[in-house]
Amino acid sequence: MSNNVTLPEQQGPEAGTAATREPLLAVENMKMHFPIYGGFPIKRKVGAVRAVDGVDFQVFPGESLGLVGESGCGKSTTGRMVTRLLEPTAGKITYSGRDITHAKRRELAPIRSEIQMIFQDPYSSLNPRQTVGTIIKSPMEINGINPPGGREKKVRELLELVGLNPEHYNRFPHEFSGGQRQRIGVARALALEPKLIVADEPVSALDVSIQAQVVNLLQKVQDELGIAFLFIAHDLAIVRHFSHRVAVMYLGKIVEVADRESLYTRPRHPYTHALLSAVPEVDLDTEHKERIRLAGDVPSPISPPSGCRFRTRCWKAQDKCATDEPPLVQISGNKEGHLTACHFPEAPSIEARVEDVVMDPALAALEKDHTEG
Repeated sequence: MSNNVTLPEQQGPEAGTAATREPLLAVENMKMHFPIYGGFPIKRKVGAVRAVDGVDFQVFPGESLGLVGESGCGKSTTGRMVTRLLEPTAGKITYSGRDITHAKRRELAPIRSEIQMIFQDPYSSLNPRQTVGTIIKSPMEINGINPPGGREKKVRELLELVGLNPEHYNRFPHEFSGGQRQRIGVARALALEPKLIVADEPVSALDVSIQAQVVNLLQKVQDELGIAFLFIAHDLAIVRHFSHRVAVMYLGKIVEVADRESLYTRPRHPYTHALLSAVPEVDLDTEHKERIRLAGDVPSPISPPSGCRFRTRCWKAQDKCATDEPPLVQISGNKEGHLTACHFPEAPSIEARVEDVVMDPALAALEKDHTEG
């Protein structure tokens, strides 16, 4: 993949004047195969779960890349490899020009503070036996960081930044709601002033009204601090609101990647069309889109289909799809940087209305407030 793409100069989701940048994070042909062992009395490897099977993407300074797809497609595994909580089976991960694919613990120490993670479940990701102050302060203690004014002052500033009362410093996680706990998780991720945050479905466990608050908070943090995000989610409405670019993942592969406007208005891969057609519409006066119902079940990652992995559920599949795996490339009619992995892509004239892709009135109101602001 090329290391230069066109991106907006300004921070946040809205596009501005084009500029060329070097990637903060670059992933090339990254794979994660979990071995399966069987046999008795001597166990041996009999197969592997191909959770991630060769993905390529880049995240640039100050941008948000949304990673979407059905449950089980490998999104969270991808995020954990980027943060090196998991070591890839194959491929290459480059951060700030440095190869960290198989870096050892001591080699990773200098960059641990620059790559942080927001976990999916705000209830299990916080230690119930520690106070909020201790939870947020721990990363600074582990990395030997002593900010001006002391760690406690820094923690109280972070609590205020994420919309919590600084007096909550001595409270325990069980005293907070789900949305407040996720804000604590955001504050912990910001404690070391990272350059990249991997947000692993950070709002999926929250009520919709709280989702809007947390997404708004993350956008505020990105706008003010210029932090890059790998934003993992299955909610297309939230991804649309937050991300500059979007990558669509299916069964361990990225099948389409484009800037937000291009992907939501001119999707080319049949799987992307199916995902967008499944999003409920809020505006009752809008003509309803035809729902695309996929046939069959998602194939097993232990033995994925040959050729195109989506072919077993695709209404456009032909013989070629079973023998040749389609490359992720720019095809005729695509906007620059809009990549699709399909032998028979949808016609560019078939468009999805961006305003239809809203999951809930609370998110619609959030989008309206952001636009007017």
